[in-house]
Amino acid sequence: MSPQQDVQDWIHKTIAQHDVVLFMKGTSQMPQCGFSSQVAQILGHLGVSYKDINVLDDMSIREGIKVFTNWPTTPQLYIKGEFVGGCDIVGEMYQAGELTQLFDEKGIGYDKSKMTA
Repeated sequence: MSPQQDVQDWIHKTIAQHDVVLFMKGTSQMPQCGFSSQVAQILGHLGVSYKDINVLDDMSIREGIKVFTNWPTTPQLYIKGEFVGGCDIVGEMYQAGELTQLFDEKGIGYDKSKMTA
């Protein structure tokens, strides 16, 4: 198996093992780009538990996630195995109340007192 296939398999497995996964630059505690920071702040504000993957730690994952989704940038948010989007999409969904609606549909717990409306 090629190293690239190994990375794709690892990404697929990671997304399958966790309800909410954020591929980002940096970590939830120390985001290393503004876009990653915004998505981490939204998830943190909502009290959503998620797995953060720092793409800066491994170039093969940084490139592999772009191939996996055919999406050119990070951060990338996955909920229950489904690619949701990057910073702009997550931000718009949050503002419109669609993000919490998606969490409800997928059975993801969050702090309902933090909903926007």
